[in-house]
Amino acid sequence: MSGPRAIGTRAETGVVRYLREHGWPDAERRALAGGNDLGDVTGTPGLCWEIKSGRVAERATDGDIVRWLDETETERENSGADLGILITKRAGYSAERVGDWWAHLDLMTLFAVVSARAPLAPTILGEPVRMHVSTLVELLHTAGYGTPLDAEAVA
Repeated sequence: MSGPRAIGTRAETGVVRYLREHGWPDAERRALAGGNDLGDVTGTPGLCWEIKSGRVAERATDGDIVRWLDETETERENSGADLGILITKRAGYSAERVGDWWAHLDLMTLFAVVSARAPLAPTILGEPVRMHVSTLVELLHTAGYGTPLDAEAVA
């Protein structure tokens, strides 16, 4: 098995192990599906998982994350899942520490997750969420805070 493929296999196996230990006992690595990729993990109804690992994931730029989230969305559509989730390995955290890796969602997916179940578990209420300041400003404007700039004035 080639180096990159072995790295991917190790990461996917680690994520599957983590999911099995945390509420998805039927999680397993998905066989490659060719042109119609369905994600990297199956056995988690309603969820499509895309997993990135190795140095590329550890050093991912914002552009990489956006591109991979687009890929995840295509796979979510292909698989008919409700939600698409991108997992990236963090530098210094092995496949035995998947719980410390990054999970990436677009805002619509995050909103769907947060609004689907209430109340949120107290243990996660204080967890940080990573987003750009520009995204937060847009969210605040949408919620009625501040004075949004006129789109025509910015152009």
